[in-house]
Amino acid sequence: MVRIDIKPLSVNESWQGKRFKTEKYKQYENTLLWLLPKIKMPEPPYEIHFKFGFSNSLSDWDNPVKPTQDILSKKYGFNDKLIRKAIVETEIVKKGKEYIEFERRTIAASD
Repeated sequence: MVRIDIKPLSVNESWQGKRFKTEKYKQYENTLLWLLPKIKMPEPPYEIHFKFGFSNSLSDWDNPVKPTQDILSKKYGFNDKLIRKAIVETEIVKKGKEYIEFERRTIAASD
């Protein structure tokens, strides 16, 4: 494992000025909020596992993480700073078969 002793730069620190949600994001958020099932959140701290099905092979694995994570935290009423571990997978699927999967659980004290 490589370690670099530098403070990680946040998304908020990476951009100047106020960022606004696009209409596409607002539509995505509303749709996802409707489609997400009602579930009970486990106790924090959390581990989350994302799997994204992309139809475009040029899609970056990390692009959908933050918006999806923010929407999940809004839907389920938790602060995403309580996510301490994440696994992200992607796969290429046919156009029209794109998807999002997620699983969240409590990190055991021994982790």
